Amino acid sequence: MAMCWRLDNGITLIVEEGDITKAKVDAIVNAANSLLIMGGGVAGAIKRAGGKEIEEEAVKHAPLPVGRAIATGAGRLPAKYVIHAPTMERPAMRIPLENAVKATRASLQEAERLGIESIALPAMGAGVGGLSVEDVAREMARVVASHKPRSLSRVYFIAYGSKAFNDMIKGVEEALGAGEECRGILEE
Repeated sequence: MAMCWRLDNGITLIVEEGDITKAKVDAIVNAANSLLIMGGGVAGAIKRAGGKEIEEEAVKHAPLPVGRAIATGAGRLPAKYVIHAPTMERPAMRIPLENAVKATRASLQEAERLGIESIALPAMGAGVGGLSVEDVAREMARVVASHKPRSLSRVYFIAYGSKAFNDMIKGVEEALGAGEECRGILEE
């Protein structure tokens, strides 16, 4: 099951439970560290599923400050690109919510630079960053709703596990009100 919000800016925001490495979108987002080392959490899953060449390409751009993003190839992933958007300076740092906001904004800007239509983001900073999925989803939804798209038309928030999915829905509803059930990209 997925939940959708059709936003005034022309973007459809879709929240779905599943594995972001399986998302059939133009780009998936890695909530990175500034060194662009892909160790644990979502970054580790992306590296395992897509191949170490993603990290090898990314680290050539390090250090990348919070608030900036770069794209690399996606290796063996179904996506075309991985957008690396640091939420922290060093691996496994606790971060303020503002870092998740900056990383989300940078991800959308990089997607527009690439001219792509669809992007999938995890709960930015909710893993090793220590932020709550609900708080992160609320602020990410506000960033997406205020974004002025040129090419983007679909933004997916991918939650890993049912608790994260329910918390993500709660957060998005706090920002945007009730959504509607819809079909996601990860459904068989």
